[in-house]
Amino acid sequence: MKRVALAVVAVVGLLAAIVAVRALSQESLQPGDEEPVHLELDTSALASRFAAAITYRTISNQDRSDIDRDAFLGLHDHFAVSYPLVHEQLALEKVNELSLLYTWQGSSPALAPVLMMGHLDVVPVIPGTEDEWLQPPFAGVIESGVIWGRGALDDKSSVVTILEAVELLLAEGFQPERTIYLAFGHDEEVGGPEGAGRIAELFEERGVGPFAFVLDEGGAIADGLVPGVTGKVAIVGIAEKGFISLELEVEGDGGHSSTPPEHTNIGILAAAIGKLENHQFPARLDGASLEMFRYLTPEMPFVGRAVFANLWLFKPIVVRLLLVDQMSAAMVRTTTAATIFNGGVKDNVLPIDATAVVNFRILHGDTKTTVIERVRQVIDDERVQVRDISTSHDPSAVSSPDGPAFALLGKTLRQVVGNDVLITPYLVVGGTDAKYYSGKSPAVFRFLPMVVGADGLKLMHGTNERAAIDSLATAVRFMHQFIRNTGELPE
Repeated sequence: MKRVALAVVAVVGLLAAIVAVRALSQESLQPGDEEPVHLELDTSALASRFAAAITYRTISNQDRSDIDRDAFLGLHDHFAVSYPLVHEQLALEKVNELSLLYTWQGSSPALAPVLMMGHLDVVPVIPGTEDEWLQPPFAGVIESGVIWGRGALDDKSSVVTILEAVELLLAEGFQPERTIYLAFGHDEEVGGPEGAGRIAELFEERGVGPFAFVLDEGGAIADGLVPGVTGKVAIVGIAEKGFISLELEVEGDGGHSSTPPEHTNIGILAAAIGKLENHQFPARLDGASLEMFRYLTPEMPFVGRAVFANLWLFKPIVVRLLLVDQMSAAMVRTTTAATIFNGGVKDNVLPIDATAVVNFRILHGDTKTTVIERVRQVIDDERVQVRDISTSHDPSAVSSPDGPAFALLGKTLRQVVGNDVLITPYLVVGGTDAKYYSGKSPAVFRFLPMVVGADGLKLMHGTNERAAIDSLATAVRFMHQFIRNTGELPE
């Protein structure tokens, strides 16, 4: 027994030594220090132009016919007045009438172009919550250094900060080496097929691409939000999950509620959804999410480095911990969310038909096809019909964070924000218009350099959405310097 105990102690000691050595040998993947670059801005004028953009009710609805076209056209006119040099010197096309595509011709047209993206549309305000807003959602109120309104974060901020930066550069007489396209879709919040999707088709038809760099919304500068890491962390999406919404339907006999069958159509449907929620997709830590921890591990205190530098030993524990929180759980599995339930018209009538919609955000390694197959297997009930009702798509390609394009983002961040900001890749668990360029560039990144605090994520699509003027100014400075830096990309 003594020998066994000594052997166990020796093995434990060896493991502890390996864990410690691997933790201590982690080298930082952060970019080097940069000289600060400062750009003077008239933040009051910036705030006024941005607040005015908020007042246009450019709302996307699932019903494509229910759209206020005049609101989009009014926003177009606002841009034309606010950014005269952009509209004098860049070529502008309106795609499907409501989306905008600007072309800024480069001095070296043989070089691969750069694409900068954003979207004009916003989600509706949830009916009945209007009184919960501290400021009207479409009034564009400026108060105490903050601009209130729907779209302040998602995503008129991208569009306005890009246009502000280009207007400033044109005033300086700057011309980029690479041709730069600015693409602003009008239906991102409902999948983007008529906006970004059509623009991507136009590029394909015209033989434009591949792109040297694609920059869209998606990540932000998180302040105090990344566990185990202090300070500001720029989280840059290098990939996004796939998307599919499945309608489940149960049809059968109706009748009077006084003589119900053992299982009503609503009951059968509810049981099916219960099975899906009780049998979640398996979790795994790999791909873009694993890349995030690879970048952050060297910046963690010793205990964090010990854990994440030794995932060969601790990965099962880490995955279990990630599943505890909603946000981190979405990074490691295909998610299941029942979002719509319909059935019945009167309390004493059995419905003939009951339907529900379940939305899935697809992790890399799964596909639309495998999701549908698994849903049918888990439900295992022929009475429940399953069909895809969405503009569905598989997970995007993953862009490497180890190449020159990602390094350019890091350099620009340190020039504008400071050398104390960290940068890390991550997996976008929602969706962006960048999905239409998956595979059309080796560098498709999702990032808007606005500072987001603890409440920032809740404000996107939420009540009291708002953006700080200082944060908008940071994003303008970033876009301005990023465009200048694109000339450094290798041919």
